[in-house]
Amino acid sequence: MATPNTDHEGGCSCGHVRYRILAEPLIVHCCHCRWCQRQTGAAFAVNALFEAEHVELVAGDVLEIVMPSPSGRGQKIARCPKCQVAVWSNYYMGGIKDGIRFLRVGTLDEPDRLPPDVHIFTTSKQPWLTLPSEAHVVDEFYDFATTWSQANQERRNALLATATRDPFEQQL
Repeated sequence: MATPNTDHEGGCSCGHVRYRILAEPLIVHCCHCRWCQRQTGAAFAVNALFEAEHVELVAGDVLEIVMPSPSGRGQKIARCPKCQVAVWSNYYMGGIKDGIRFLRVGTLDEPDRLPPDVHIFTTSKQPWLTLPSEAHVVDEFYDFATTWSQANQERRNALLATATRDPFEQQL
């Protein structure tokens, strides 16, 4: 799993949004799906998953918009209302929704502290990108039981216990 130093800070490009995290991520994904490529304008998206209660907005505010997702259940993207940088998303993820944030690692002040634990949806990875031989790589999505640590599985199970089965309301 990612580095156990749990004090992280970050924000948007213009500085309006600043956040602090005082927890270890559940996991860090490097997603190579076409949706992430299209939405970020990059070859992949790197997201660190945190319980929402551990992500503290310390300055500014975010504009949340609901967008479609491959699951059909939508995602909510939190953007800076001034520079429009996406700082995190909330996905349905088994009904956890607002309980978990997929924090954009590139918005951290020190993004190099959270390298990917797993590369997902690599069947649509850009062919010119070579992943390290030691990287955990899966074609689509992974099995939670074999990819997440036991402690982080317990954190996920606690979130699932409060989950709602309703998808995000589509506001497109």
